[in-house]
Amino acid sequence: MSVLSGKKIILGVSGGIAAYKTATLVRLFIKAGAHVQVIMTPASKDFVTPLTLSTLSKNPVHSTFYNEEDENAQWNNHVELGLWADLMVIAPATANTLSKMVNGNCDNLLIATYLSAKCPVYFAPAMDLDMYKHPSTVSSFRTLQQFGNTIIPAESGELASGLSGEGRMAEPENIVAFLEADLSSKLPLKGKKILITAGPTYEAIDPVRFIGNHSSGKMGFDIANEAANLGAEVILISGPTHFKVKNSQINLVRVVSAQQMYEACHEFYNDVDVAIAAAAVADYRPKNVAEQKIKKSEASFTIELEKTKDILASLGEIKNNQFLIGFALETENEIENAKLKIQKKNLDLIVLNSLQDEGAGFGKPTNKVTFIDKDFAIEPMELKSKEDVAVDIINKIINHYHA
Repeated sequence: MSVLSGKKIILGVSGGIAAYKTATLVRLFIKAGAHVQVIMTPASKDFVTPLTLSTLSKNPVHSTFYNEEDENAQWNNHVELGLWADLMVIAPATANTLSKMVNGNCDNLLIATYLSAKCPVYFAPAMDLDMYKHPSTVSSFRTLQQFGNTIIPAESGELASGLSGEGRMAEPENIVAFLEADLSSKLPLKGKKILITAGPTYEAIDPVRFIGNHSSGKMGFDIANEAANLGAEVILISGPTHFKVKNSQINLVRVVSAQQMYEACHEFYNDVDVAIAAAAVADYRPKNVAEQKIKKSEASFTIELEKTKDILASLGEIKNNQFLIGFALETENEIENAKLKIQKKNLDLIVLNSLQDEGAGFGKPTNKVTFIDKDFAIEPMELKSKEDVAVDIINKIINHYHA
């Protein structure tokens, strides 16, 4: 999944021949999963039609502050547009538009929106080679970067003048690649490797029966998605569940039993920065597994159980520099039991669930948790969607590394 997925992008199109490439650029943004709104300068309409870009972006194209031909026209609010965007891309950025950006010459909707934007701004210059190298243009590049804007370097090639050289707007595919690389490098978990366990484990009784629990695995998958979206490389070890991953940064390792999950965790644990044990691992398993299906013959039936290996405790024992997070699902003496678990299993943070809380527990879209850290600082949270709880958990990790 692209880092642009879900991002709200304003594409500013100024009046250069390279504007024809913006049709492809919008299409690539949409394909990456972004939401796009286009603002065109009046001059840019000579090179590409608003109809083309509105069709591809699936949004009306903005060009003027209001439609002078319609007495009931709605004002296009440049402030709202600037606040809406997660990033703004001005492509092509002509010498004229760059000069206006530098000097705040606010005579069109694109510049007004640029001046109002609170998001990162990228600009892709497009002009002939002599214009590109002119001292005034070079000064504009330098000043805009000092303002905090990011230049998407022009490429060399055949220009509209017939000359060949630097000044050609970066190809749409290269603009998208540039944005993805730049945004990825700035993600708060970039370079971190996180191990997450999810779902139930099934402990076999015979070839067709097992001991299990009602965990859906949603919480672990939501944590994995949030971590991957923020740049982490994720190893997700999951028991049986119907959930699938969509982010290429997630390595999904499917297991069935507690023993398989134990082995998978220890295979990867030494190489990770963070481990989050969100799986509902069986505490016991049948001591003897029947090779054939057990026939229904007796009025009562007894299964002898034995303890499974405590995965979380085993990770705590060999913890080096890992930030280790555990989950606790309690029905009584919740806080005290969670504190004991922190000490016994050498945890840095525990996420406490209580089945006494309405809306929390297995198989539900919501959860209500309390965070307790290794210093026993207690932070109760409100009932939230599991996606929002995942955000809270990931923020704890970010704060740990960036505090």
